[in-house]
Amino acid sequence: IWRKIPFTYAVMWIGSLALAGIPFLAGFYSKDIILEAAWGAHTGQGTYAFWLGLGAAVLTAFYSWRLLFMTFHGRPRADAHTMEHVHESPLVMTIPLAFLSVGAVFAGWLAYDLFVGEHLDRFWRASILILPEHQALEHAHHAPLWVKILPIAVAVAGIAGAIVAYVQRPDLPAAIAARFRPLYLFFLNKWYFDELYDRLFVRPAHALGRGFWKAGDGDLIDGVGPDGIAAATVDLAKRAGRLQTGYVYHYAFAMLIGVVAFITWYLYGRG
Repeated sequence: IWRKIPFTYAVMWIGSLALAGIPFLAGFYSKDIILEAAWGAHTGQGTYAFWLGLGAAVLTAFYSWRLLFMTFHGRPRADAHTMEHVHESPLVMTIPLAFLSVGAVFAGWLAYDLFVGEHLDRFWRASILILPEHQALEHAHHAPLWVKILPIAVAVAGIAGAIVAYVQRPDLPAAIAARFRPLYLFFLNKWYFDELYDRLFVRPAHALGRGFWKAGDGDLIDGVGPDGIAAATVDLAKRAGRLQTGYVYHYAFAMLIGVVAFITWYLYGRG
C-alpha cells in the first residue's frame, strides 16, 4: 500500500523513527533527557524509573515499527475494491503532517538547550519552579557513556524485533502467542483491567444508582410526591364521579338530605 500513499508513508517513517528515539530526532532528545534525569536523581525511585523507562523504550520502538510494517507492507488486508480507491489524504491533512514531520526532525536540537540546558532557568523563569537542591537535570548532563548509549541500543533492538517478527518471520507472533497463550490472553485483554474496573466500580455504582432510582425516585418521589398526589386526585375524582348518576331524583334527594342537615344544625347547633 505504500506505493499508493508515498507521502503518508514517508512521514510515518519520520514519526516512527522519532518515537523510537533514533538520534537527532525530537524523540531522541526528549526520551534521553527523561532517562538521564531519572538516573541523575541517584535515588531508588530514580533508578527504578530509569530501567522501567528503558523497557518502555523497547516496547515503543517495537510497536511503532510493527504499525509501520503491518500498515504499509505485506499482503493487503482490504479487498480489491477498497485498494483501488486508496489515495493520499487532502491538503487539510497532509499539510499538518508535513509541519509535524518538520518538528519531529528539527524541534529537538533547536529547543534542547533552551528547555533543559545549563541556563534552563532563564527560559522557564517562574513557569516551572526548580528548587536549588534538585540536581537531577544537572547530573543528567554528566551521565556516563553507557547511560547515553543504552537507550539508543534498546531502540534499535525494538526496531530489529519488529523487523524479525513482521517482515522476516511473520509467523513468529502467532507461534509465540500459541506457546504462551495464558500470558498472551492476559496482555490481549489489557491485564483484564476493564473487567476488574467493571466488577469493582461500574456494577456497584450501577446497582446503587438503580436502587436510588427505584426506591428513591420511583417509590418515594413519584409515589408520594408529584405523581402520588396526581394519582390520589384522579382516584378521588373517579370516586366523586360515581355520585353523579344523571338522575334528577337522586340530586333532589341529595338536596333534601342537605337541607335537613342544615336545618338540624341551625336549630340544635346554636342551642
